[in-house]
Amino acid sequence: MSKKVVTFGEIMLRLATPGFERVSQCNQFMANFGGGESNVAVSLSNYGIETEFITRLPKNDIADSCIMTLRKYGVGTKEILRGGDRVGIYFLETGAVTRASKVIYDRANSAISEIKPGMVDWRKVFKDANWFHWTGITPALSQSCADACLEAIKIANEMGVTVSTDLNFRKNLWRYGKTAAEIMPALVEGCDLILGNEEDAEMVFGIKPEGFKSHDTNGLIDPQVFQSVCVQLMEKFPRAKKVIISLRGSINANRNTWRGVLYSGGTLKVSHDYDITHIVDRVGAGDSFMGGLIYGLLTYPDDQKALDFGVAASCLKHTIYGDFNLVTVDEVEKLMGGDASGRVTR
Repeated sequence: MSKKVVTFGEIMLRLATPGFERVSQCNQFMANFGGGESNVAVSLSNYGIETEFITRLPKNDIADSCIMTLRKYGVGTKEILRGGDRVGIYFLETGAVTRASKVIYDRANSAISEIKPGMVDWRKVFKDANWFHWTGITPALSQSCADACLEAIKIANEMGVTVSTDLNFRKNLWRYGKTAAEIMPALVEGCDLILGNEEDAEMVFGIKPEGFKSHDTNGLIDPQVFQSVCVQLMEKFPRAKKVIISLRGSINANRNTWRGVLYSGGTLKVSHDYDITHIVDRVGAGDSFMGGLIYGLLTYPDDQKALDFGVAASCLKHTIYGDFNLVTVDEVEKLMGGDASGRVTR
């Protein structure tokens, strides 16, 4: 059976300062495109999975360039809606050592924020799909975005399509009068798989591991602490068959530890712990984890290997500039096998 994954969300113009410059210093920006759900689609396309990315973009040259970029990486774009006035933008200032990176959003009134239920023919979109993925970023954009997302989830449930979410709490986006705690439960109820980081479950649902403080870890995180979070999420959302938590230990802006856990009842599965010593770009790391995890769950016979693939793929993403994780299955499996030497391949 062929495998096809549909993702839904906003893709933006990414304007990053060169190197480690601050916004107040620079007189030019590096232009790329990126966004949570499109990043997942690019990862999966690189792994040979058929994808379809659903969004809404205006009819202008910037949007055309964005679509051409997605096509370059093999992402399906035929169901993208055209309309509205602008492409959302985000500015990125890359941190270093003790100075954190900073994201500034300029995405108010973007084309997708004005999407409404009924605009996308979801039954057509899901006709030959196995999987639908969305993130908590999309319903944060507007009430109509949240409504369209809920419409998609319900139709996917009716059609037997697996639904996954990355909770992806972004406090700077929830500005239309509703909170994540008010909107997200109805959407997550329809999900078969839930992914979050060590803070998402707490910020959205008030679920947290006892005695854990992310800023006091010095890069060392006990993964077993998060089994209680997984159990609570599965109790709150009984449809969910798997809960996955990504665990980032931040030593400084350039060095992080990185691993993940997966819980489907029974024993908590824990990945290898990676020490990422020279981060090139961590934006999109969670999306690369999600893309790798979906590939693993569609490809491998056991959850442990799927988790290991997702974490290894995401580890590699930290070495790649831009939002997209431009790695191959062979490269990920090589790292999974223990080869982190970085030797030249000839």
